[in-house]
Amino acid sequence: MKIVVCVKHVPDVESDRRLEDGVLVRGEDDVLNELDENAVEAAVSTVEEFGGEVVALTMGPEDAEDAISRALQLGADSGVRITDDELAGSDALATAEVLAKAIQKIGQDGKVDLIITGMASLDGMTSMLPGSLATQLGLPSLTLAQELQVTEKTVRIRKVADGFVDELEADLPAVVSVTDQVNEPRFPNFADMAAARKKPVTVWQVSDLGLQGDDRTGIEGAGTNVLRARQAPAKTAGKVVADAGEGGHQLAQFLINAGFSGEEK
Repeated sequence: MKIVVCVKHVPDVESDRRLEDGVLVRGEDDVLNELDENAVEAAVSTVEEFGGEVVALTMGPEDAEDAISRALQLGADSGVRITDDELAGSDALATAEVLAKAIQKIGQDGKVDLIITGMASLDGMTSMLPGSLATQLGLPSLTLAQELQVTEKTVRIRKVADGFVDELEADLPAVVSVTDQVNEPRFPNFADMAAARKKPVTVWQVSDLGLQGDDRTGIEGAGTNVLRARQAPAKTAGKVVADAGEGGHQLAQFLINAGFSGEEK
């Protein structure tokens, strides 16, 4: 079984993130998107059961090599990084198009049976990529899997959304996104890290994918723009109420005031 797992190099959620000219600044405190670790674990566990290979795929600047390296430490067999100045500022739709072309190219060396992604990237948080990627590839899309079962011919997921439990099944190949509840990612040991340095990583540009000059990629072709951004307000100390029998009433009044005023409390 051949599985492509899509990963992303994103600014650490604990870092001081900022925008410049409407674009998130990258390359300072970037790490593998935490939710993608669950996707890598799902892919590696499936290949351990059925045999085959896991290819970690990312689109990003040269620093995105670190995301591939981490995926290799977590058990992926090889990596592909798509890096090109033409792609800077691409939105989720353009990213899906580029990744789809890469997956098709990867499939030239053997059919890709399954594509797995995380539920979202922690920089954009749109969750648009899995569905867009499936559309580009013309494949079934099973998203937000909290449970995942793969056979040699099918994939089945269980998801909970808006109070409903859905169980969905599709024939392979398919695109699946997984939540952080689907598994517990393994922690690489020293041997895993050493082995990862010997695994092959291929670098492609847009010309390798037949996308050179595509007016839908890059910031100029993006269908979405960041109109404005502001610094999140600093956290303030909470109010401590000594309950002498009136604590419940004070809490109720606090919630009423917050609801009517619309202020952040």
